[in-house]
Amino acid sequence: MSVEVKVPAVGESISSGVVSVWHKKSGDFVNAGDALFTLETDKVSTEIAAETAGTLETLVPEGQEVKIGETVATIDESKKSASEAAPAKAPQKSSDSQPASAGSAPMSPAVRRIVEEDHVDASGLKGSGKGGRLTKGDVLEAKEPVGDAVSVAGKLTASPTEKAPPETTSESGRSTRRKMSPLRRKIAAQLVMAQQTAAILTTFNECDMTAVQNLRAKSQDAFTKKNGFKLGFMSFFIKATIEALKAVPSINGRIEDDDFIDNHFYDIGVAVGTERGLVVPIVRDADKKSFADLERAIGEYAVKAREGKLKIEDLQGGTFTISNGGVYGSLLSTPILNPPQSGILGMHKIMPRAVVIDGKIEARPMMYLAVSYDHRAVDGKEAVTFLVKVKEGIEQPEKLPLDF
Repeated sequence: MSVEVKVPAVGESISSGVVSVWHKKSGDFVNAGDALFTLETDKVSTEIAAETAGTLETLVPEGQEVKIGETVATIDESKKSASEAAPAKAPQKSSDSQPASAGSAPMSPAVRRIVEEDHVDASGLKGSGKGGRLTKGDVLEAKEPVGDAVSVAGKLTASPTEKAPPETTSESGRSTRRKMSPLRRKIAAQLVMAQQTAAILTTFNECDMTAVQNLRAKSQDAFTKKNGFKLGFMSFFIKATIEALKAVPSINGRIEDDDFIDNHFYDIGVAVGTERGLVVPIVRDADKKSFADLERAIGEYAVKAREGKLKIEDLQGGTFTISNGGVYGSLLSTPILNPPQSGILGMHKIMPRAVVIDGKIEARPMMYLAVSYDHRAVDGKEAVTFLVKVKEGIEQPEKLPLDF
């Protein structure tokens, strides 16, 4: 009996993805739970596992875009594995993969997958992980670089498993033409869609970081000793943002067809940079979390993002997003909305600038703030009020619910 392997639903508003790599080939025997292929979407990549054991027959090639519910392979449950059918026969290596040798350092399944897909000789590598285990960083350093991951509007745009499209170089050598990957085309289409379906406008302000810096420095030792990790700036901005969203609830809502949905909860997306690009995991019920809870959640997401362990549910359902381009040196930008959300706050680099305080010119650590919003749902007055509320929360942090 043959069982169809269909593309599962991997999240709200996701209707298709790209089969970036098959981990098993046609004719391979697979066990229930074995990873069959990696599905790349505009938000995250996820491994799709076999639900039953049998012989696999793939129906679509790597790199093809597929719709949710589409059949991409079949598994023949009536066929036995090679070891069951011919136990005396020595196993043969696949011609198109080079698994790590028996003498190489121990590695996780995720790291082994990169070794096999990118044909990395792991026999001479020294693991930097616990117990001498190979990490993704060890393997990626050993292979030749394949280009930087580029991220736009918090979308994951590249991954180690995505195959490079063929390139052609002009006769003069002054330019190179290559096909955009299906994933890149999809993201481009979604960004254009966001611009075409929402009336996006950005308003700006600036905030004096002096009070937050002083409070953070004063509380840092006790906070770190109590919790085991440092107090950062992001938790202050999340707290200030929530207070501003409570004052201007329309920015926490969304348009759906001819209706407007008011969200009475605060699931805040926080952008996290990784070697594969920028992802935006969601801090659930952020209004109910303490500063320590927020910093812990952000830190855990950062680790999961770097290790490639984020799940699609970690990225779903946010009501508002905060993006910090300042960590990369950005002084000012206009962030793009993450549909169907109605607003996104952009933080930027802290720069000492001359400002007038009580009639005197002083050097203060200043940060430009930007909020992009859907003008269909949010009026200009509301957007400006929101940003002023964020500014007040940062410049007067004693008004925030402090719970160090």
